[in-house]
Amino acid sequence: MNPSSSVPRLVVAAPSSGSGKTTVATGLMAAFAARGLAVSPHKVGPDYIDPGYHALATGRVGRNLDAYLCGPELIGPLFAHGARGCDLAVVEGVMGLYDGAAGEGELASTAQVAKLLRAPVVLVVDASSQSRSVAALVHGFASWDPEVRIGGVILNKVGSDRHEALLREALDASGVPVLGVLRRAPQVDTPSRHLGLVPVAERRTAAVEAVAAMAAQVEAGCDLQALAGLARSAGPLSCEEWEPPVIPGRTRPVVAVAGGAAFTFSYAEHAELLSAAGAEVVPFDPLRDEALPEGTAGLVIGGGFPEVYAGELAANEPLREAVGELARSGAPVAAECAGLLYLCRELDGQPMCGVLDASARMSERLTLGYRDAVAVGDSVLAAAGTRMRGHEFHRTVVEPGAGAAPAWGVRAPERRVEGFVQRGVHASYLHTHWASEPGVARRFVERCRTS
Repeated sequence: MNPSSSVPRLVVAAPSSGSGKTTVATGLMAAFAARGLAVSPHKVGPDYIDPGYHALATGRVGRNLDAYLCGPELIGPLFAHGARGCDLAVVEGVMGLYDGAAGEGELASTAQVAKLLRAPVVLVVDASSQSRSVAALVHGFASWDPEVRIGGVILNKVGSDRHEALLREALDASGVPVLGVLRRAPQVDTPSRHLGLVPVAERRTAAVEAVAAMAAQVEAGCDLQALAGLARSAGPLSCEEWEPPVIPGRTRPVVAVAGGAAFTFSYAEHAELLSAAGAEVVPFDPLRDEALPEGTAGLVIGGGFPEVYAGELAANEPLREAVGELARSGAPVAAECAGLLYLCRELDGQPMCGVLDASARMSERLTLGYRDAVAVGDSVLAAAGTRMRGHEFHRTVVEPGAGAAPAWGVRAPERRVEGFVQRGVHASYLHTHWASEPGVARRFVERCRTS
């Protein structure tokens, strides 16, 4: 059996969003790491921000487990890949325990991932406005799906010793042990804005302090020994580790990958796939670097918050010109969401790279959800007809929404075409997970060699 498939593991879930999953999961990761354990951090769903806090807590790359984007069959292998060599893994859930992709049953829910990982669930309950009712709530969640094993409860936002006593008394008959009690602690909160938590890269010192506060609260309020014991009760996985397919090549083209505070959204497997496909992956920061990395043959610009930094991005004129020149040369450029905005003529009136004949602006409307997509034509990422699943998450609008050669045809929530393909550029709002289609990275790197 693969050693990574027997790593002790816990899934941290909740009845609903806002219950305290991130505080508990991140605090547990940091508290276990402080005890000298190698902790593997994971996040259910497409979220890019929480894994940044997980990485701070553990010193390891935060990884996502998304059964919609990658398919249920890849959840175990991707977990095993990330957990290789670790003593324990903590998986933070998404939304409520049983909430999944809209209209798709349990698909992409925390419950589905817990079952695929054969992992016990710790339910984090916001107890701030209840006492005896907590027993009914926990009983309902524990009995809803007999394949989901809720191994314990952590009570969050408990107001007093008397409140704690009432909650414990109510839960005594539930058969689900209380493994932790956290009091109300505003100092542990992390700031949010239009798309959720503020990423670690934008608040490094404050983020370190927040993670330390989460760890201290969890250390003081939770039974870490019992939680570690619960993690060891996870069943073995009968799967092999996911590995990016290695593609031998005579040359290693430089693929520049945007990072820094404005472009924080990226799945760890993308860089691994590019490297395995033969690329030399070199990060750069569009807020600070005035030139692309030396020898850049291809460019990847993922998601993030360029709208927050539009002025600074605009002020870096040398880099904007370098990106435009690279794109006009026909070199491969892959841009997702924030990358799409950066390639436009302007963003909220500020000049961007001008690669696309389109303008971008902030909007009051949140666009959010999973998408089924098909490549409309050939591009540096995919051959025409390639099907991929993606995720949209933004409060911006690009006009027009598609070029003469669109990137994707999207089936739902309405049929439409989206994005831009021109010369070597593929720009789109859709975030995709390349592990679901390894040919994407292979195709991109090969185009970098030949363009």
